[in-house]
Amino acid sequence: MTVLRPSSSWSSPRPRAAALPLALSAGLVMALTACAADPDEGTNGVGKLEATAIEQKAQSAADAAKAVRLSGTLVSKGGTYKLNMRLKQDGASGSVTTKNSTFELLRVGEALYLKADAGFWAHDEKPSSAPSGGGDAGGDTSDDAGDEAADKLDDMYVKVPQDDPSYKQLRGFTDMDLLLDGLIGLHGDVAKGDYDKIGGIRTINVKGGEDGEGGSLDVSLEGTPFPLRFERGGGAGVVILSDWDKDFALTEPAKGQTLDYGKQLPRT
Repeated sequence: MTVLRPSSSWSSPRPRAAALPLALSAGLVMALTACAADPDEGTNGVGKLEATAIEQKAQSAADAAKAVRLSGTLVSKGGTYKLNMRLKQDGASGSVTTKNSTFELLRVGEALYLKADAGFWAHDEKPSSAPSGGGDAGGDTSDDAGDEAADKLDDMYVKVPQDDPSYKQLRGFTDMDLLLDGLIGLHGDVAKGDYDKIGGIRTINVKGGEDGEGGSLDVSLEGTPFPLRFERGGGAGVVILSDWDKDFALTEPAKGQTLDYGKQLPRT
C-alpha cells in the first residue's frame, strides 16, 4: 500500500489562524503605547510649554475674556463664601451663600441690587426708617417696626447706595477683573502637574510653591487655554470657571420689584 505524505511545501493552516489575532494584539498595544506617549496630541499645544508659560497663557486668556461663570467656595478672614456668579465687564448676576444666609446680587453698570428673604434682613439693631416705596416706619425702633421693614424687603431687589459701607464689599463679588486677578495668580515656584479633565475638557495642571501651597490651576488643552479650575493654597477654597465668553443679558429689575432703602442699608 502506498502511503500519501504531505509535500514539504504544505503546512497546516492553524499557525496562520493563530498569527492573525497575535498581529492584531501587537498592533493594538503599539497604538495604545503611541497614545500614551503623546498626551498633547490633538490639543492646543499648551501642555508642551513650561509651567510659567502655561500660567501666562491662562492669565492672558482670562484677561481677554468678555464673560465667565464662577462657582465654588472662597475662604477669607471674613468667613466662607459659596459663590455662583455669572460675570462680565459691565455687570454680573448670581448668588452668594454665607454661614447664615444666602442672597442674590445683580449689578448693571454701577447700579447694584441685593435680594434676600426676610430672615436675612432681620437683625438686632433695628433701622430708624423703612425703605421708601414700601411705607414709612418713622422713628419707631421697636421690634415690630424692624419686623415690618424686613417683611417689606423680603424677596425684593434693594438698591445698594454707592456711599453705603457695604457697597464696595458687595460689588467685589460682581467684579470680573477683581475676582479673576485674585484667583488665577500662583505663588512660589511654578511646576507642571498632571493631565486631567474638567467638565469633560482635557486640562494640564500647574502648581505654585511646594506641594501646591501657592495654588493649583487647571488650564484647558482644548481651544483657548482658559483656566477651568483653581484651588487656592492653604485650603482657602476651590472654584470652577466655565462658560468663558458666553454673553448673557443683564436687565435692571422692574420698579415693582425694587425698593430703595435710602442712604444706608441696615447692618446685617
